[in-house]
Amino acid sequence: MPTSGNYFHLHLVSDSTGETLITVARAVAAQYANVTPVEHVYPLVRSQKQLDRVLDEIEEAPGIVLFTLLEKDLVGRLEAKCQQINIPSLSIIGPVMQLFQAYLGAPTTGRVGAQHTLNAEYFKRIDALNYTMMHDDGQQTDDLEEADVVLVGVSRTSKTPTSIPSQGSSRPSATPPASPRPTPTTIPSAASRP
Repeated sequence: MPTSGNYFHLHLVSDSTGETLITVARAVAAQYANVTPVEHVYPLVRSQKQLDRVLDEIEEAPGIVLFTLLEKDLVGRLEAKCQQINIPSLSIIGPVMQLFQAYLGAPTTGRVGAQHTLNAEYFKRIDALNYTMMHDDGQQTDDLEEADVVLVGVSRTSKTPTSIPSQGSSRPSATPPASPRPTPTTIPSAASRP
């Protein structure tokens, strides 16, 4: 096994953010308890010049190369260089795209970062996050009935961090503090609805 001690170099090359690639690589690397990857992450690699820099770094610290590149010329050069210096490389997204294409009988768009489109669902999540931040620790309480989730508790008890993950589902939340004297605009009326 070509490692140095208990680590190996893991090169992650992407033409987008690299988020998909990093997630897959870490999930697999976690299955190997006795070695730790030294991650070299190269996001937004979209030109020959950018790839040249990546190839130089791969040659300086050989290891496994995983990539999510769509541009065929870049893929060809990366694979050729890895073969030349005798290190393994694998397209993480290529085989899945080929499977989809074979099953659907339709070509791909080839659009880099297509999963990160700014659509209505994205803006709904951002609005929910903004609502949550505006209603943090009772900063604003006049429209709590718009919240899908209302977390009540003493100030500084991690209500906001607890409510933030719900934003992935576009659910606005509010975190008013528990108060010995609730006002008419706080909890009772908003919390009573189903």
